[in-house]
Amino acid sequence: HRMHAERFSISHSAADRINEAERIVAVGTTVVRVLEAAGRESGKLRVQEDATNIFIYPPYRFHAVDVLLTNFHLPRSTLLMLVSAFAGREFLLRAYQEAIRKRYRFYSYGDCMLIL
Repeated sequence: HRMHAERFSISHSAADRINEAERIVAVGTTVVRVLEAAGRESGKLRVQEDATNIFIYPPYRFHAVDVLLTNFHLPRSTLLMLVSAFAGREFLLRAYQEAIRKRYRFYSYGDCMLIL
């Protein structure tokens, strides 16, 4: 699958804070894609302006992100695949079943989940 590219900019202060952090909480899938792509080669973020078309899906092994705050994404979407790679398919299916049962709202302006 060919992913769309997302442009990003990492400032000096952001790179320093992220590199020094013990735990990284990504707020949104764009942040996950940026952090995973930007630091993949060296293991450290650096000041940069670039774009990433990284496609994250199971069984991807995460290197930069420890915690994810994200929406409940639509079925059969690449974003759902990314979250499934992060949380595990079975865990995610159970979470979505509960979200449906409790009438959570899905997509961009709906509810969200914190995956530890």
